[in-house]
Parts: sequence; C-alpha cells; structure tokens
Amino acid sequence: MFIRRSWRPDVTSGDKTSGGKMPSTKKILTVQNLEEKFKQAKGLILSDYSGLSVEQINKLRGEIKKAGGEFEVVKNNLLRLAAKNFQFSISNFQLGGPTAALWLYNEDFSPLKALNNFIKQTEMPKIKIGFWEGEELGLERIIQLANLPGIDQLRGQLLAFLTFPTLRLANALNWNLKKLILVLKARGGENN
Repeated sequence: MFIRRSWRPDVTSGDKTSGGKMPSTKKILTVQNLEEKFKQAKGLILSDYSGLSVEQINKLRGEIKKAGGEFEVVKNNLLRLAAKNFQFSISNFQLGGPTAALWLYNEDFSPLKALNNFIKQTEMPKIKIGFWEGEELGLERIIQLANLPGIDQLRGQLLAFLTFPTLRLANALNWNLKKLILVLKARGGENN
C-alpha cells in the first residue's frame, strides 16, 4: 500500500532564491535592518574585505564609528534584496566575493576618510563601488571625496577667510594711531 504525504516547505532555513524555500526569520530581520539603513543613509561604500583579520575589521569598525559612520560585513543576496526598493541598483558583478558596507549617514565624509586612511596603511579592503544620494560613484570619485577636507576643517577655513579682511582693516586703522604714538614718544625723548 502506498501512503501519500503532503508536501511542506522548509520554513526553518534557506532564502527566497534557493529553490522556493521560505526565508528564515533571521534573514528577514537582516533584510529589514538593511532596508532601514538604506532609508537613513546618504551614502554607501561597498568593499571586498577578504584578507582582513577579525581584529583588523574590528579596529576599522571602531575608527569609522568614531568618525560617525557604520562599517559592517553583509551578505550579498540580502543586501541586493534590501536595495531593490531604493535608489541603489547593485548588480551581481559588483557584489562578487565577500562584501562589507560603509554607511554614511550625514554630509560629513569623515567615515570615508577613516576608511581611506586604513586602506593606505593596509592596502585592504578593496573598494568595489559607492553611492552618494542614489548616484553611483566610481573608485576615482570615492578617492576624491575621501581626500576632501572634513566639515570641521572647512568651517575653520571659512571662519579664517571671513575674519582675515576684518583683521587687516583693524590693523590698518590702528597703524595710524600707532604711528602717532611713536612720533609723540620720539618727540618726548627730544624735549628731555
């Protein structure tokens, strides 16, 4: 006698792309978390972290966090799923190999500068692609942005630029007064 069993999908593991299996709760939460980051982020830099030790990744993560960004290792398929609803179009070619994401949440490029400084020291990770407010950035443009002065440095330069003419004017106006004092002192010395 043949007993027929009903088919049930495996709901405990797998993802949407693996033969029709349902995604796990952990993967669903990860995609939702990534979608939230896509909503908040102004920019995203993807890099290949292969060759970095866990200690190096943690050091880089700490430096980027101090600078105001976030650095995390991500799964390519989950990142691609999360990016579908946003202005970031990421192809399979761009996501080949292990991927780490640098999330930039404000106008300051300090986290990108921290990544660039780390790359100068270790020659890793290798930058794959970047996005800024939905616009795709190539490696050259990412390096240009990383070499821009930080927002605090720009504020200081602007302040110096704005105050310099006023200081010159004050010195020019005071110079005549200083000359008068010098002349009076010189004449006072002649009378004695």
